[in-house]
Amino acid sequence: MRSGELRVDGGASTVLVTGATGFIGHQAVHRLLAHESRPRLRLLVHERDVPDCCAATAAVVRGSLTDPASLRGVCRGADTVLHLASVITHDPATAHAVNTGGTRALLAEAGRTGVRRFVRLGTAAVYGPGPHRGEPAPSGRPLSVTSASRLAGDRSVLAAGGVVLRPYLVYGAGDVWLVPALVRMITRLPQWIEGGRARLSLISVDDLARVTAALVTRPAPLPASAVLHAAHPRPVVVRDLVTAICRHLGLPLPHGDVSRADLEERLGGPADAALVQRLAQFGTDHWFDSSELWSLTGLEPGPGFAEHFAACAPWYREHLRDLLPAPTPPAG
Repeated sequence: MRSGELRVDGGASTVLVTGATGFIGHQAVHRLLAHESRPRLRLLVHERDVPDCCAATAAVVRGSLTDPASLRGVCRGADTVLHLASVITHDPATAHAVNTGGTRALLAEAGRTGVRRFVRLGTAAVYGPGPHRGEPAPSGRPLSVTSASRLAGDRSVLAAGGVVLRPYLVYGAGDVWLVPALVRMITRLPQWIEGGRARLSLISVDDLARVTAALVTRPAPLPASAVLHAAHPRPVVVRDLVTAICRHLGLPLPHGDVSRADLEERLGGPADAALVQRLAQFGTDHWFDSSELWSLTGLEPGPGFAEHFAACAPWYREHLRDLLPAPTPPAG
């Protein structure tokens, strides 16, 4: 192994996890704590406190991805780094500091202390507007500051021999991005974009945590410098996605149709470009082949979106009350 590269052979016994308090990280930590291989966990935390149940069973260390000096020693004795932390922001300096510079600083510390495997959670949003229909290696065309900075961080991980996981859309308890954005979209633009025909890659946060835990505890070597798409194998048609959300959350179904080209006009005058960009993704295929990830982990994908969303719908109803119509009182 040349200096600065990561060894990707062997199994994991001590795992350093960043982003353990986030939407995905919280679930991944619980999956790792319950895993049959019983890995020792070390959680790198910046500002947030970890839940008591995690603090009692995992070591907690303090540090900041934007302060390389604070990372000194955090990887010592660890076999694996599971890098889940990132920031979503419109500020280029912050995005670069955390998603690009922070990843490089953590990689440097991992390489210095002999970490054997480094798994980074990325996003398929780095591929840009599409359409994407299962091609093995789409070119990176990020449309946002966040995605551009995350792609730069990914490239550093791949250059060092690490693995990058790329989900596209993630839903489930704790989601403050996907379903809330769709509810706002349905309310503001109650029409089908391009007929609702687009197919999208989705994965529940529970399934994402499940495959992530299985990947980082896999006894056999991981492929070096690999990008693994994380999604349920069956893409979800937008019409089915929106219909399920409307049915479970008490929203009226969209009616009529609007093309991607007409989005700005339908939203009323010179609409916010970022909003139009976000809505346009629901009119274009964005699905990715996840077969390699499921094969590597040896797991079955299990039920798809309809079953998973039905199970987490009560959480969404509770946490999106301000966005949803008031329940109709019983007659009489």
